[in-house]
Formats: sequence, structure tokens, C-alpha cells
Amino acid sequence: MLGIKDLLQQAQNLQTKMAGLQEELAQRTVVGSSGGDMVTAEVNGAMEVVSLKIEKELLTGEDQELLEDLIIAAVNDGLGKARDMVAQEVSKLTGGLRIPGMF
Repeated sequence: MLGIKDLLQQAQNLQTKMAGLQEELAQRTVVGSSGGDMVTAEVNGAMEVVSLKIEKELLTGEDQELLEDLIIAAVNDGLGKARDMVAQEVSKLTGGLRIPGMF
């Protein structure tokens, strides 16, 4: 049976590993897209959009609303993929244990 001291040590070790994982994930990116890859959004593990690319054909069009919708869809796709990446890595670290407040 684990004592309080052992539990605190494990919690501290987990906290240290989580901090390292957060730094690592901030460097990893995923790409979300929409419109058949005509709009792509690169998102890192810190949930920041690091780049956005729009094909020239979309910029010359007259349909501003369509372009706005495609940008939103690409960013949301990227954010969803980033959340999945973070959740998968946190699950590996915690052994599948769901910790409230974490992905």
C-alpha cells in the first residue's frame, strides 16, 4: 500500500512529465484542411494556429463568405486534430487514467 509520501512523489513526477510533454507538444504540429485542401491550417499542440495557406484561386473569387467558411473549417479541423494528438500523448503518460481538466 502506498503512503502519502509515495503518492505525493508520484504526483510530482507526473507533474514534471506533463510539463515536459507540454513543451514537446508545442513543437509538434498537425494540419487541418477544407475545400479539398484549398485551405490548410497548421496547428501546434499548444492549440495555436502557426500557419494558414489559401490557394490563389480562392483569393480571386468574389465569394468572401465561402472563403471565410473554408478558413473556419480548416482551423477547426486543425484544432480537432491537435486536441486528439494531445489527448493521445497525455493518455500514454497517464496510462489511460482520465484526469479532470486534461484532454
